Amino acid sequence: MNNQQIAIFAGGCFWCTEPVFSQLKGVSKVVSGYIGGHTVDPTYKTICNGDTGHAEAVQIYFDASQISFETLLEIFFVSHDPTTPNRQGHDIGTQYRSAVFCQNEEQHAAVEKMIASLNDASTFSAPIVTEINGAKTFYPAEDYHQYYFSNNPNQPYCMALAAPKAAKIRAEYALLIKPN
Repeated sequence: MNNQQIAIFAGGCFWCTEPVFSQLKGVSKVVSGYIGGHTVDPTYKTICNGDTGHAEAVQIYFDASQISFETLLEIFFVSHDPTTPNRQGHDIGTQYRSAVFCQNEEQHAAVEKMIASLNDASTFSAPIVTEINGAKTFYPAEDYHQYYFSNNPNQPYCMALAAPKAAKIRAEYALLIKPN
């Protein structure tokens, strides 16, 4: 039985988001790209000014029999700050907003439930501002953005931001990490 599903998360720069998810058991592929905007065929250059409406995001292909959407969603919330609108750290602009682009009603319900639970538990110091959107056209980013962290581990931005995020997930979710 094929349990292949897709999740699309926007949680800041995709250079930092992709390595968080690509290291997980059950995840077969992570594609960096753009979603949620109003222009066709956006490029990195066009979305960087923030007026195309697109968010940098990752499209995660996963086997739901090995890892659930809810687990991916939990890791999404742990791996970034879902309380800051249009910002992740020093990256500022609508392209860095926190958002989930749901593929179906079940995903939408799971996101609503998790946000309510995290807010009720005061998990974060401020309310979660993550957008919950329906599926929209996902545009894969240029080839050089795909698996950028694994291809450029010594790049300063990756060393400062992507590496600690991936390491945090490896430490907190050790049982879910693929063997080397």
